Amino acid sequence: MTATKTGELTALARQLRVDSVRAAAAAGSGHPTSSMSAADLMAVLLAHHLRYDFERPEHPGNDRFILSKGHASPLLYSAYKAAGAINETELLTYRRLGSRLEGHPTPRRLPWVEVATGSLGQGLPVGVGMALSGKRLERIGYRVWVLCGDSELTEGSVWEAAEHAGCEHLDNLTAIVDVNRLGQRGPTRHGWDLDAYARRFQAFGWHTIKVDGHDVDDIDRAYAEARSTLGQPTAILARTVKGKGVESVQNREGLHGKPLPDAEEAIEELGGVHDVRVEVQSPPAARMLHAVRSGHLELPRFETGDKVATRDAYGQALAALGTARDDVVALDGEVSDSTRSEFFAKEHPERFFECYIAEQQMVAAAVGLAARGWVPYASTFAAFFTRAYDFIRMASISGADINLAGSHAGVAIGADGPSQMGLEDLAIFRAVHDSTVLYPCDANQTAHLVAAMAEQRGISYLRTSRGEMPVLYGPGEEFPVGGSKVLRMSDADRLTVVAAGVTVHEALAASRLLEREGIPVRVIDLYSVKPVDRRTLRTAAERTGCLLTVEDHRPEGGLGDAVMDAFVDGGPVPRVVRLAVRTMPGSAAPEEQLHAAGIDAESIAAAVRLLVEQAVVR
Repeated sequence: MTATKTGELTALARQLRVDSVRAAAAAGSGHPTSSMSAADLMAVLLAHHLRYDFERPEHPGNDRFILSKGHASPLLYSAYKAAGAINETELLTYRRLGSRLEGHPTPRRLPWVEVATGSLGQGLPVGVGMALSGKRLERIGYRVWVLCGDSELTEGSVWEAAEHAGCEHLDNLTAIVDVNRLGQRGPTRHGWDLDAYARRFQAFGWHTIKVDGHDVDDIDRAYAEARSTLGQPTAILARTVKGKGVESVQNREGLHGKPLPDAEEAIEELGGVHDVRVEVQSPPAARMLHAVRSGHLELPRFETGDKVATRDAYGQALAALGTARDDVVALDGEVSDSTRSEFFAKEHPERFFECYIAEQQMVAAAVGLAARGWVPYASTFAAFFTRAYDFIRMASISGADINLAGSHAGVAIGADGPSQMGLEDLAIFRAVHDSTVLYPCDANQTAHLVAAMAEQRGISYLRTSRGEMPVLYGPGEEFPVGGSKVLRMSDADRLTVVAAGVTVHEALAASRLLEREGIPVRVIDLYSVKPVDRRTLRTAAERTGCLLTVEDHRPEGGLGDAVMDAFVDGGPVPRVVRLAVRTMPGSAAPEEQLHAAGIDAESIAAAVRLLVEQAVVR
């Protein structure tokens, strides 16, 4: 590189440091020292290697950039200013109420941000999903650049991503690791030992390059080498200094997450404020290869009375949806023969992603694929989504549209025991912002809800069951999200039993027992757990006075709490009695499990009788 070019890059890096200091000083908070360490890395990428049209962030040929160390947002926003995407005035609104420039960047605010970051260890896994899309699906030559911090490399999710990328030979993916030696409270585990990091990435099949993170020529050569490396993802391991450029703060502990003590003096030491601009390379012409087919969706049809597991209906419906829509993709965590996503894999292998037993990477890949315009369905046992909950939470912050299916839920799975039983999943997903939570009780209902999920925004969760259950509804029945079905009703109903999934069948059996005893009860199938059908529940409360909820789930946060949500905005609150799994289950047959938990037909009938005897119900 010529001396002129070197000088221009150095000047750009200097300005990125200055603007990072200024933004944090204006906010009175932020992470300027973490931004300063990576300024040279960002400057070279922005000026020489990133291909991006800031006026068309949706351009399919754009490179993708993820700031995994999201706390270094002052650096990202300073780069946007240098590229002309934001102006001086907006830069200085950093972290203020109403500003687009949040403490950690989110795509809800800024069109150039791919995904929300800030919970460390997530950028690289999501980048793997984007790289998979580019290499296997879109087949467009964009690159995915992920700027990571060294501290976050202690997260296991990073190494799930590293292994996945290595096995998939994602040579369109580059991880840039800012090895500045210092974490939040002191030195990182490996400090400046670049060889330690290199050995780890190399073990997963990565090409590694060690560089001086403040030598722009060295950085430029490394980026060029990464772009020309075939068959392997590349990790650029850059030795940097936290707070680089300001003597009083560089490589000093105790300054993480704080504005510089004397910002004006630091800016002067860095060379003052200058309006350095950079012209980012335009992406090549490209177009998206996938488009939604206009063909009619032919969902599987099941005859009433037949016994079908809802997990089987999920797999068949997903395969049918994949035939009707080219934008649907499926992921699984090495249990596709149990979740039944194998039906999709057999019919659409080019759009199926095996993530093995790495649930964090599976959800992250779904987020990355969704960011590229795909409609992902990711499945595993309901219990195992707990491992990926932080990724689900962050996906919501990203505004990602992803569909998750949890099979083998509740004690009804039988003899496998509690480690395999999803008993907290409804609560987990109900707590996610703007989520949709669905729990079908039969095969036709499941098939329709699988199709409905493709049109939902945000995080959608479908709970499926292992055992075969009678088909209650005809294939032509409709199941709108936010709805419910009243399966038994009369003017003489003594109370209402509200159930979902497995317990719908138990509630119906209990109602038949009670009917013979002269105790009529209403039965509601609350298949939409969130949003909940407020109108139907309120009507039932008005007519019968008492609601008895029955759920194959813990009492906290599940069906009972969902029912209570129907009454939160005023009006009389009915008596709600809850039957739920309150003990720690062991191994037993499904019917034994339901009885032991007190949620089978016999237990429901006994609870109703007790309420009648106590004159709790009319």
